[in-house]
Amino acid sequence: MDDLDRKILAELQEEGRLSITELAGRVGLTVSPAQRRMRDLERSGAITGYRAIVDPNALGLEFEAIVFVTMGQEDRETLLAFEEAVAAIPSVLLAQRLFGDPDYLLRVRTTDLDAYARLQDEVFAALPGVQRLNSTLVMKSIVSDRPYPSA
Repeated sequence: MDDLDRKILAELQEEGRLSITELAGRVGLTVSPAQRRMRDLERSGAITGYRAIVDPNALGLEFEAIVFVTMGQEDRETLLAFEEAVAAIPSVLLAQRLFGDPDYLLRVRTTDLDAYARLQDEVFAALPGVQRLNSTLVMKSIVSDRPYPSA
């Protein structure tokens, strides 16, 4: 990946609906080379997809929590079962395995505190291998969905 590819990625992260003509102009290429590079970036997996960024409040998802999960069992089978179960929960927007304690970080969006409490009590607490859940409520988002740095 060269500097031109990085410029293309930076532009598309800022505005994914750019026409190929606009993209080419912004990165200093003609249309054909810009289109070829973009296809190469898609094929290589550098571009994994395209999507609209939606305001969660417009969907009624006004409550956000960060959940730290400490596992009681950490054998491979339990961890894989936990990860598979978490991946199937639509309210979980981000799930990351961490080094040390806690073992996982989950970013969760629900309509309100009551919906979150039900999710924690009925779903998260029943996940395979969970020993402890520690939730932190998000007061305000300062940076969200920021594009990756191009360098």
